[in-house]
Amino acid sequence: MHLSLGDLRLFTAVAELANLTRAAERVHLSLTAASTRVRAIEAQAGLPLLERQARGVKLTPAGEAFAHHARLMLQQAEALRSELQEYGGGLQGHVRVFANTTAVTEFLPEILAGFLAAHPRITVGLREHANHEIARGVREGRADLGIAAGQLDSQGLAAFHFATDRLVLVTARRHRLARRAQVALAEVLGDALVGMHEGSTIERFLARVVEDMGLPAPKLRVQVGSFDAMCRMVEAGVGLGIAPESAARRHQAAGMGIALVALSDPWALRERYLLTRAGQRLPPYAQELIERICAHHGAVWPDGPTS
Repeated sequence: MHLSLGDLRLFTAVAELANLTRAAERVHLSLTAASTRVRAIEAQAGLPLLERQARGVKLTPAGEAFAHHARLMLQQAEALRSELQEYGGGLQGHVRVFANTTAVTEFLPEILAGFLAAHPRITVGLREHANHEIARGVREGRADLGIAAGQLDSQGLAAFHFATDRLVLVTARRHRLARRAQVALAEVLGDALVGMHEGSTIERFLARVVEDMGLPAPKLRVQVGSFDAMCRMVEAGVGLGIAPESAARRHQAAGMGIALVALSDPWALRERYLLTRAGQRLPPYAQELIERICAHHGAVWPDGPTS
């Protein structure tokens, strides 16, 4: 088969987005040009790789295999380009990171600011995803690095535990629960709650926890885009919030009139992991980003994570 890197990028975009129009836009092609190139790829493969549907496309089993190998080939091409640039003294590259809500909103902004300032020719593609999608994205090669928490399917991955946090109940200082040592989630589902935006990692996680426990859906009065906004809403008396202790404590220390109450539920303890694909050799700049994340949390990144 005679395929260009552009062909591989187009097909992996189609596989990820399940939509030829959006894939064409991502790789800066017209829809006609993208359709022609996909048909040419299928002609070389000798069998259909996509099922055309009314609202997009779906990969055939052969298409799934093709997409998997296409991702690996693109990663190898990127690794080669990065190493050659190092020899030429012009280090540059791109790191794709899938991360959960806490990472995106709390500690990555500070870490990335220092990292990008030190490497002006490096770029980072950061996307917020649910934990299971983070693991899947790294496993499939759509992300170089994943930052996730809680129980994960680590098959095909190398996972490094770099920090531990816990979810806590955030209340206004004068709320009836503010002086409690701990509380169970079931006790507060009848109260008005301030939640994170729909689709956020923590919103999905809590929805699944409530469903698994057979409890009624929480009474979300308002949904916000950051833990800062959540804590401000709680301080103003809009409702209760559930947030990572590290985030809530930082806002409390900044002078917000909030109290933190431990959640007694075992799932409230959240171990954080850095995820890479098992056996993957990351370029030096990606390894440095991992080392900075670990150092920020007082952890030491070994020569390579153990799976």
